[in-house]
Amino acid sequence: MRPRTPRPATALTLLAAAALAGCTDAPSADPAAGASPADGTVAVRATDDACEVSSTDLGSGITTFAITNEGSDVTEVYVYAPGDRIVTEKENIGPGTSYELTVDLTEGSYQVACKPGMVGDGIRQDVRVAGAAEAPDPAAEAAVAAYRTWVQQQADASVPLVQQLRDAVAAGDVEGAKALYAPSRVPWESIEPVAESFGDLDPRMDAREADLAAGEAFTGWHRLEKALWTGEDLAPLVPVADQLVLDVQELAQRVPNAALTPTSIGNGAKELLDEVATGKITGEEEAFSHTDLVDFEANVAGAAQALEVLRPIVSENDPELVTTLDAEFADVRAALEPYRVPGGFVPYDTVTEEQRRELARAVDGLSEPLSRLGAAAAGEA
Repeated sequence: MRPRTPRPATALTLLAAAALAGCTDAPSADPAAGASPADGTVAVRATDDACEVSSTDLGSGITTFAITNEGSDVTEVYVYAPGDRIVTEKENIGPGTSYELTVDLTEGSYQVACKPGMVGDGIRQDVRVAGAAEAPDPAAEAAVAAYRTWVQQQADASVPLVQQLRDAVAAGDVEGAKALYAPSRVPWESIEPVAESFGDLDPRMDAREADLAAGEAFTGWHRLEKALWTGEDLAPLVPVADQLVLDVQELAQRVPNAALTPTSIGNGAKELLDEVATGKITGEEEAFSHTDLVDFEANVAGAAQALEVLRPIVSENDPELVTTLDAEFADVRAALEPYRVPGGFVPYDTVTEEQRRELARAVDGLSEPLSRLGAAAAGEA
């Protein structure tokens, strides 16, 4: 995902002092072991200046990276395919905490990257995956096909919405562009993990000004957001809007090539909820427009869609998890309802701190069971 100012992981931690959702205190395996693990678990020891991986020669199929942050700063761990294509990731791993990240890897070369402070390219370790994966499972293939179709629908829907936003900006229609801004982001927010897997699109399209390193260009939605809500002249922003149209068109063209597995779909659902916790609950995502609750709902809808396509698999592997997730998704949707108004939601700057804490509690209730969806989809429940 895009670089962000380092922060703890769960929504309540971001507002108060709750624990990191999805983490455990169990120690990881010895990262010096070196051999390909028989049980598919690979220890990752992240420190301020190292990223130690217990095995760099893996077999294809399901691998669980057991991550322990022994550094002094928040870190994140990525698994990259060639070309820095993101296979999976975990942000906001606090000092002294652990996290298990399950991924389905096919034969090829990868890199595991630890990013202390959640900045830069990270400390990288090359990993090789050998051998052919097991024969495709029809249920898994059906889930992937259904999810890819849905992602394609969302990506296609974003193109005319962003085009309308661009046309309003070009016409100097401030109020019209403001009305179009949040709706134009809904498809993106619902499929963000897939969109971010392409790496180069996300920084251009969705970086916040606070995320940028010195000298980096400020472009995309949030550049337009700042201009619209701070009264800037829109004429110089037309090229930014033009590029955003090109970027959403490129996104729609690249969806057929996105690497998807049931595990990555399940992990992506958790990433979407992390987006709620780290950006929407805090009000950091839409710092000028305060349309955070629109994004919040889209993130939750995307996570719920992941559950829907995985439901036949997870219902067989872990039926209790499905029951729990259905209840927690319902609680999150109910928590959003008091803030709904015709055409969207109230501005987030009108939501009180106590109300934000109530939203955070609902998000945290969903976070832990959702963190198990990827593993359950892989039959690792």
